[in-house]
Amino acid sequence: MTDDVPSSGTSRRPDWAAVAIGVALLALAGVIFWNTLLVTGGAYTQIGPKAFPYAIAAFLGVLSIWTIASAMKGGFPEREHDAVGPIVWIVGGLTAQLLLLDVAGFSLATGLLFAATAKAFGRGPLWKTIPIGILLSLALWLLFTKLLKLSLPAGPLERLFG
Repeated sequence: MTDDVPSSGTSRRPDWAAVAIGVALLALAGVIFWNTLLVTGGAYTQIGPKAFPYAIAAFLGVLSIWTIASAMKGGFPEREHDAVGPIVWIVGGLTAQLLLLDVAGFSLATGLLFAATAKAFGRGPLWKTIPIGILLSLALWLLFTKLLKLSLPAGPLERLFG
């Protein structure tokens, strides 16, 4: 009868994913600290180019220790299980964009990323989201390259406007 109700004294297991994140944060803090040791210059001021990287490294160090301690106590809420399908669509879209950016140009590559992300969120069929993504990406390409004079990779579609 009392087996259904957990006792108030029970503790949860350590959250090993959160421990791994805490260790990664600690490693990042160590890399920032180490690289800041190698920075030269600023000897004529009390707060020089090393002040903020040291502060960031210290903040990340404290955050990592806090994360690890909380994870070991089981202090994080239970996470929902990830749906693999949407993750595959988004990672696939990012991969396609990275591989096609220099070959196909910004508009086509980013349009495919848009369509894959829309598919991951359950929005619209690909035959509809790919052209929408390409048109939106082309509008962004025109905005950035023509109006703001920034450089984005141009492919065959962008060369029609270039």
